[in-house]
Amino acid sequence: MIYKYSSFFPPIQNESDLRERIMHIHTSCFALCKHVLGKYLQVAGNIGIFSHDENEYTRLINIQNTLTDKTKSVYGKYFFLHSPYVIPAKDDIQKTTYTHLYIRKPDITKPYAGDIDFYMEPEKYSALKTSLLTGKTKTGMRLLDRPDLDLIELFEDNIGALAYIGKMKAPAGYP
Repeated sequence: MIYKYSSFFPPIQNESDLRERIMHIHTSCFALCKHVLGKYLQVAGNIGIFSHDENEYTRLINIQNTLTDKTKSVYGKYFFLHSPYVIPAKDDIQKTTYTHLYIRKPDITKPYAGDIDFYMEPEKYSALKTSLLTGKTKTGMRLLDRPDLDLIELFEDNIGALAYIGKMKAPAGYP
């Protein structure tokens, strides 16, 4: 079952809790992608964890410090994992590898467990974006309202994570 963030998930206390949350976000975002688009997309390589209070945020940053190279980042927030987080194939979802981790500060407007960025080829992304701009919207999809990011947001009230579609993959390899 996929749940919206609530008391179902207690605050993350340790790396084991973090890995459980990553699995939830992974499963939720792939379900969201399939539900909204009718198919799965390739992940860009990053996974975001949303903290829900200052104490959880502090714990998550401490955990992140042990799992990532804080001197190597993309945009100063996506930190390279020392070892990629690989989730084996299950059912019709292919094996997935996450290479970057970021922790979001508490935000009462985002009561979700976290997010994943999916990658779409630039031509297909442009066509999808154009269809949204011209009013051919699909339920559960909208343009992200941020001038600094060109992303499409996937959402559903009953799914406890957000997914974003972009036309960029995370940098390959490790520093």
